[in-house]
Amino acid sequence: MAALALALGGCATVPNPTRSDPWEGFNRPVHEFNEGVDRIFLRPVATFYREKVPPLVRTGVSNFFGNLNDVWSGANSLLQFRLQDAADSIARVNINTVVGFGGIVDVASNFNIERHREDFGQTLGRWGVPTGPYLVIPLLGPATLRDAAALPVDLTLHPVSYLDSFALGQALFVLGIVDRRSNLLRVGMVLDEAALDKYSFIRDAHLQRRRAQVFDREADDDRQTPPALPDESLDPATVQPAAAQPAAPVAR
Repeated sequence: MAALALALGGCATVPNPTRSDPWEGFNRPVHEFNEGVDRIFLRPVATFYREKVPPLVRTGVSNFFGNLNDVWSGANSLLQFRLQDAADSIARVNINTVVGFGGIVDVASNFNIERHREDFGQTLGRWGVPTGPYLVIPLLGPATLRDAAALPVDLTLHPVSYLDSFALGQALFVLGIVDRRSNLLRVGMVLDEAALDKYSFIRDAHLQRRRAQVFDREADDDRQTPPALPDESLDPATVQPAAAQPAAPVAR
């Protein structure tokens, strides 16, 4: 946090920053850095992966990580007292792990068992913790102060963090990021062509998306969150992995 404060203090001041993004002078350079990493490294690797790996294998990889994420989603649904969602996630994990060869095959979806994506940032939001300012995290991308505070919990308690093999955990972490980025290549190209100010578009779409994820079933009375923003169909995670939902954290 001290390093973050120093970085914020040394950044250029942005005239008339928005209420949700008072740290824009810090966030924009970090956004540009992440864009460079994506352009030079992540996007070419993801493109190679998509072009060279058979679709059936890529689908299995995505299903595997989806099954891992269902475990943590189920736990967060319980913490939010969304019992039906928690039951759905538990059922998905049991079915896909046992019948779907460890989650490689998504059998649960064939039984119309809905997938619910929940993380600890959403749980904090449901508990009433304010969103806080928008924040771009180096290498991880768009977040809010609340999500940044929740990220260590998401990483530490994710199932992959309990692997005994550090090397296997690292491999899964990298594979999860590449798989996620490869699934968003087409949308990323649309975003590159459509957004006049990519930073603002990603920020507004991310804030709207997180707001919807927290308040998707109740009236939104959180004055910390900005009003409805442009169509969020272009997910900001197309540029870099979303901080709130890690595909697979590093093993301890």
